[in-house]
Amino acid sequence: MTSRRRIVVGVTGASGAMYAMRTLQLLAAADCEIHLVVSKLARRLINDELGIKSLDLDQLTDGRAENVILHNDGDVGAAPASGSFVHDGMVIVPCSANTLGRIAGGMTENLVQRAAACTLKERRKLVLCHRETPLTLIEIENMAAVTRAGAIVAPLNPGFYLQPTRIEDLVDYMAARILACLGIEHGLDVHWDEHLKRHR
Repeated sequence: MTSRRRIVVGVTGASGAMYAMRTLQLLAAADCEIHLVVSKLARRLINDELGIKSLDLDQLTDGRAENVILHNDGDVGAAPASGSFVHDGMVIVPCSANTLGRIAGGMTENLVQRAAACTLKERRKLVLCHRETPLTLIEIENMAAVTRAGAIVAPLNPGFYLQPTRIEDLVDYMAARILACLGIEHGLDVHWDEHLKRHR
């Protein structure tokens, strides 16, 4: 494998398309090789929430579409579905309750879920960015199950200590946290220690 970081990104139908787009932009800016899988409901979500039709990769990556390899979510034989497909981590952003439950139960019906299952079985990093609220006990137990299996559950809950003034500030906060979970530098000034320095 080359020194270039290879990241699998799954997008599912829970509200939060802005988080997915910003994560893709930051990964592309970091020159990662992005293997993108977008569920059918996520395609609708991206259209409804971002106004992006036909999955325009240039819009989603801020003009860096060359960094993205798009896979059909219905193709469970695609490269990310194989344990022999070596990568540096996978993130599902946003991660729907249904996707969380399928992964927790070891049942896969599409490429997002299959790629996540392979990521876990190969002991690679898997970050699940759940966005639903409130939580049922079922979801809490599913979170516990995937955590025991090795996943990182990173709910899309932005912090406010940076005194955000725009929606984009909240989105940046979470996108930066996602990249931190994947071990990828991002350059966004969202760290608590930097915030303290500015206010001393």
